[in-house]
Amino acid sequence: MSLGDEGQTRTRLPDAGGDVYGGARRGGRSSSRGLVTVVGVVVLLIAAIAFANRGGDDSSSSTDSNAKKPNSSSTTATGTKPVRSRAAGIPSGFAHDQQGAESAAANYATVLVSADILKPARRTEIVQQVFVPAKQATLQQQLDSAYSSDFLSKIGLDANGNAAAGSTYVSRTVPIGTKTTSYSDTTATAEVWCTGLYGTAGQQSTTPVTSDWFTMTLQLSWSGGDWKVDSFSQKDGPAPVPGDNKASSADEMSKAVEEYGGFTYAR
Repeated sequence: MSLGDEGQTRTRLPDAGGDVYGGARRGGRSSSRGLVTVVGVVVLLIAAIAFANRGGDDSSSSTDSNAKKPNSSSTTATGTKPVRSRAAGIPSGFAHDQQGAESAAANYATVLVSADILKPARRTEIVQQVFVPAKQATLQQQLDSAYSSDFLSKIGLDANGNAAAGSTYVSRTVPIGTKTTSYSDTTATAEVWCTGLYGTAGQQSTTPVTSDWFTMTLQLSWSGGDWKVDSFSQKDGPAPVPGDNKASSADEMSKAVEEYGGFTYAR
């Protein structure tokens, strides 16, 4: 994962001489007269509109009202149950439709960018469950090479992907939303916009836990009665302006990771 630049943005409003609205005080009597005038105009407008609409065809009015209702947003949750089961601790049994492909992509993203993928034994289980059979051997080799002992050592982990005693390695991904850019009964391309945490929580850590924003693109195939991954890629962003949240202590972060479980995601 790549680490983007982080900064803080603050906005300072111009001084307004003690008045939070930035304007001079106005006399109460003048304000009252102005308010009465405005209310009178509004009442007259409402009466005119009601008179103009009176006697109209109710059926026509109802039809026009329905025609103006907005369509369901593409970001609305479907309410469809995401999966039927789990295999190797990973959601499985996704629906054979576009919603199922997006649900699969969201859940697979959380696994592919997780602390488990850094552990050799667990990595093999993930590869066998997430990827299509024809790609498993190649991707296993590529992931083993990417997460070598040398790489793990640089981020403070041993050869088995474990942090030193008293420290907790964190890598947790949270999907923000999904979309499919192409879909058929046998293949789909899904993008998953994510935020996440990664780093080592510990008193002696040189890589403290920080946040990240990225988008994963997953090429999916319908294989063996489920959606599986052919390949995937990752790019930075979109990222919001960083907030002014106070960073938690290493102990608080470790405790949160251990106590708060993850979710099964659905489109």
